[in-house]
Amino acid sequence: MGTQERGRKVYRPLRRAGLEVIPDAVPDGTIPFVVGYRAEDVAGGFSHRYDTPRLVERLNEDWYDLAVSTGLLDDRREFLVQLPQGTRTHRAALRNLHGDSASPALWTRVRLLDPWDIMGRGAASAFLGIHAGHPGFAMMALDSSVYITASTGETGVDVFAVRHPDRSENIVQHLEGIVLRDSPDVYREFKERIAVWLAGRTERPPS
Repeated sequence: MGTQERGRKVYRPLRRAGLEVIPDAVPDGTIPFVVGYRAEDVAGGFSHRYDTPRLVERLNEDWYDLAVSTGLLDDRREFLVQLPQGTRTHRAALRNLHGDSASPALWTRVRLLDPWDIMGRGAASAFLGIHAGHPGFAMMALDSSVYITASTGETGVDVFAVRHPDRSENIVQHLEGIVLRDSPDVYREFKERIAVWLAGRTERPPS
């Protein structure tokens, strides 16, 4: 997908949800994916059933409170969100959410504008969920200090915050296992990104 096409089909819907995309501005050394975290890594979160009154409004309110309290937003209200690559249509984005053969998502830097509607228009865009009130996304602070994920289940929405995912032994060990495991179910590109990050991590002095 070309830059103009991606701007029209991906960035414009996100802007309608209050997210301004800042291209090519992801900090070096950012952990490519966050998987394998456990209960001890979770630093907060919330859940709402689908029958919750004013569901989208409640989800937006609680997401913002969590984002502020955990430090997801910097002083310019910027953070990272994972977006699918090569998405050409709304339908293709939905397939990607459910494990389609599209390539793994990449971090993209965004700025939160006013007004915004992450859980309504954002989720309905298919890049941050399935439809309004049914979010599905991964977000992270620019300094990787917190990771926030939203997912939908059979009865409701779950949102969790993970502190310093790049320092979590559970997450690092899981990523190492992905690199070492010879599985046709794991994208080669996925494994390569993880391997590069792990190699760079061993070369950086501890913070």
